[in-house]
Amino acid sequence: MKAFYIFVVSLLLTLNSRGEASGSVFFIDGSNNQYLRPPSEQARPMSLSEISASVSALLGFAPPATLTAAGSSKLNKILKPNPFERPRAAFVLEIAGAHDALVETYTSHSFLGNAIRGSISSDSYNAEIELPESGVAVVSVDEPSSDVTDKDMNEFASWLGGSYVSASAEPVTGLLSIPLAAGANVEFHLEKEAERKFALNLLDLYKNIRGAVNLHEDVSHGIERPAELTVGRFGGIHALAQEYGQGMAKQGMDVLLATLSKLFDLLETSHKGQIVGVIVLDERVNQESANMLSVGSSSRSSARSMAEVEGVPSAAIIAQVILVRLTLAWLTGIILLIATILGVYFLMYMPLTKDTLLYSNVKLD
Repeated sequence: MKAFYIFVVSLLLTLNSRGEASGSVFFIDGSNNQYLRPPSEQARPMSLSEISASVSALLGFAPPATLTAAGSSKLNKILKPNPFERPRAAFVLEIAGAHDALVETYTSHSFLGNAIRGSISSDSYNAEIELPESGVAVVSVDEPSSDVTDKDMNEFASWLGGSYVSASAEPVTGLLSIPLAAGANVEFHLEKEAERKFALNLLDLYKNIRGAVNLHEDVSHGIERPAELTVGRFGGIHALAQEYGQGMAKQGMDVLLATLSKLFDLLETSHKGQIVGVIVLDERVNQESANMLSVGSSSRSSARSMAEVEGVPSAAIIAQVILVRLTLAWLTGIILLIATILGVYFLMYMPLTKDTLLYSNVKLD
C-alpha cells in the first residue's frame, strides 16, 4: 500500500510538471504609475494565455483573438482603460524554481511592493506572446556571455556594492560577496557548480539588460519608435534549490531581487518611466529550461499597433519623403540666394547710359 501511495504522488508530480503551470506573476508599473490599476490585496487568478495577452496589450498591440471574454475582463482589472496610453515597453522575466515563500517577506519593501499580484493556474504549460512581424525590438536576457573574466565579475560585484576575490587557479572561480539591505552578506563560492551557475546567470542578466538600455537609446532617436520587449528566463534559483535546498534558494532570491530592483531602475531611467515589468515565478518541478512564455510573430491584421492608423506609410518611406523635401528646399533656397546676389550686383554696377526701367527718364548731355 505504501508503494502504491508513492507511485500516485510521483505520477501527480510528473503530470503537474508536464501539463500544468503554477506559480505567481507580478505586474510592476513604471515610476509614473500611469499604466496599471491600483493593486489589490488578493492575488488575481490568471492563466498563461491571459498573461501573454496582457504583455501584448502593454506593448500597444491588440490581444489575440482567442482571448475569452473572462480573460478580457481580467485584463481590464489590471490595465488602465485607455488603449492608446501604453508604455510600448515591457520587461518580462521568468524565475525557474521560484515560489511565493521565497518572496513573501520582501514584497513590502522591494520593487515588488506596489506590484499587482496574480496566481497562475493553467492547464497549459506554455503560452505565446503574439507580436507582429515588424515594429518590435526583442532583447533576450538569456544570452550567455562569452569569455567571462574575473574583471567582468568584479565589475558586476562593485555595481551591486559587493566584492569579488578571484582565485588563482581558473577564471571566475573565486568568492563573490553581495550585501543585502538588512546588512547581511551572501557569499557564493564560484568553484562550486550550482553557485557558479547562479552567479553567471546574474552576470548575463546584468549585461543583457544594459544592452537593452543601449538599444533603447539607439531606437528612440528614430522617426518611429518601435515597441520594446526585454524577455528571458532565470535558472539560477532552480540550480541552488536542487543542490542545497530552499535555504540557499532563499538567499539567492534575496540577491536576485536586489539585482532586479537596480536593473529595473536602469530601465525606468532610460525609458523615462514608460515601461512595465512582469515577473513570473515558475513553481513547476523539473522544468528549469522550459519557458512558460515564448515570443512568436503573427501576421494577423489585428496585431497592428492600436495607435496606428491604416494607410500610414512605413518609417523607410517617411524618411525618403523627408529627404527629398529637404533636398528640394535647400536647392531652391540656394538658387534664390544666388539669383538675388547676381541681381543686386548687376543693378549696382549697371551703366547709366543704358535705357532701363530705372533710368529710362534720365537725359544725359
